[in-house]
Amino acid sequence: MKFTSVLFTFLVFIYTSNHSIFAQQGRIPARADSGMVVTSHYLASQVGNDILAQGGNAIDATVATAFALAVTLPSAGNIGGGGFIVYKRSDGEQTAFNFREKAPLAAHSKMFLNEQGKIKDNSNHEGLLSVGVPGTVAGLYKAHQKMGSLPWEGLLNPAIELAEGGFPSTYYMTWFLEWVKNNKEEYASTARAFLKKGEEIYNPGETWRQPELAETLKRIRDGGADGFYKGETARLIEEYMKANGGLITREDLEKYEAEEVKPITGTYRDYEIISMPPPSSGGVALIEMLNILEGFDLRGMGHNSAKYLHTLTEAMRRAYADRALHLGDPNFNENMPIDKLISKDYATGLRNSIKKSSASVSDSSQFSAAHFLPESPQTTHISVVDRDGNAVSMTYTLEASYGSRIVVEGAGFLLNNEMGDFNPIPGYTDSRGLIGTEANLVAPEKRMLSSMTPTIVARNGKPVMVIGSPGGRTIINTVLQVILNVVDHELDIAKAIESPRIHHQWLPDRTSFERWGFSPDTVKLYEEMGHSIRWINNQGQAMGIFLEEESGIYFGAADSRSYDGRAIGF
Repeated sequence: MKFTSVLFTFLVFIYTSNHSIFAQQGRIPARADSGMVVTSHYLASQVGNDILAQGGNAIDATVATAFALAVTLPSAGNIGGGGFIVYKRSDGEQTAFNFREKAPLAAHSKMFLNEQGKIKDNSNHEGLLSVGVPGTVAGLYKAHQKMGSLPWEGLLNPAIELAEGGFPSTYYMTWFLEWVKNNKEEYASTARAFLKKGEEIYNPGETWRQPELAETLKRIRDGGADGFYKGETARLIEEYMKANGGLITREDLEKYEAEEVKPITGTYRDYEIISMPPPSSGGVALIEMLNILEGFDLRGMGHNSAKYLHTLTEAMRRAYADRALHLGDPNFNENMPIDKLISKDYATGLRNSIKKSSASVSDSSQFSAAHFLPESPQTTHISVVDRDGNAVSMTYTLEASYGSRIVVEGAGFLLNNEMGDFNPIPGYTDSRGLIGTEANLVAPEKRMLSSMTPTIVARNGKPVMVIGSPGGRTIINTVLQVILNVVDHELDIAKAIESPRIHHQWLPDRTSFERWGFSPDTVKLYEEMGHSIRWINNQGQAMGIFLEEESGIYFGAADSRSYDGRAIGF
């Protein structure tokens, strides 16, 4: 099948030779009874759905979908970045895979600083020093080797076809193509990969082909993880790094390993929460907030009322303070108090400190990590459920939109800029946004802290909801609010995702509100409690599936905040 010929509208009903496909975007969920894939690009959702229809399981579909997104959604889909998978079988088995990027062997805690101890040329976010050792290919391969059912080679072929045959460039890519055109001298390899003949932009609807990326994907198809971390691709990465002042070597690539880890779990009402442990901060913070909120009658407060939003804000404030103080890569931080942070007793103490009608104060003088480094919202999430009810929640990223914006010469893929998620100046914290706590300082082979929060909600041992989102530091709060919208406010998955959202991260001591959906009276009452507000256009792009326990029907929803997102099932 040539996936470039598939066109979608907001609601599509397509017949194939042996199954029906339903696609969705917006406030009405897609409905299916045999499988569902939800992503930020309709072609990738179609790829995953086809794998399910061929008899593949949730891991198979996730692998194929993730590689397809590396072609169709280069802002976040990737083979040059990293992320996390949370997996739960319908029979209760659950596991997780950590393929977060690592610092190169030559990295050190002061690598971004000049002689005056200041960050040099924004080098933790721009240029090759900002690039961590990629983990995506290793993570997908490890998950497939453990739990995949279809041959690896067949899962790569759809992405290779999309890269070779091309697909319609979308409006969403236009701003980046304009940027590349304006910076093609400095980013010559990126211009060759993204512009027509290295010179002109592709207009929306024009076919964009990526032959060098296709060859890289073929090497991964034929060699598995070794097709990326060894051989020709590894040579291209190392040579590009050496020629341009980067640190990553073939030794870094050969030493990289993804980890299978135990998910972090908690409960909320009569549901089980299964999420990602550190180096993701998402699971810990999510469960901590849910534990705090469990003691309130949230439904009785009214959805998105001033009292409700105040209560959420105070839970967010406390969890994000703990996040900054305690969390990092567990392989380098043996004494993180995880059990305490996700305990019901600890949450009770935090809950009792919340005043019913007045805001707390985030006092930086009482905590050395006074503020948070910016974390890019450009990540992407995949939710998958197969015909047996097995579920995958996967979030992966390049960090900033299009990562470092640097394409490896001859390999056709973008590199991440994840090193910017480390604390850049040891021991130094200021109110402008720098933190220097030890748990997240740079060290060789260390993984940087993340906010990605791939999550599965279960009841009676079976998955009932798969949810995740991009959005940098806002990810955790986006996932939190979608879960509350379903569990406490009984919204269907589409309305739960479409509802307006807020975000508070302890410091700066202000709450982000999406510009639409909140009444002026609610905002006024919220501010009268002592909260400060800033307005934003959008928060996150949640991708979710709800499994109705009684009927066995799957309901999928792709956030309309995602320009090309679709939920597709059969």
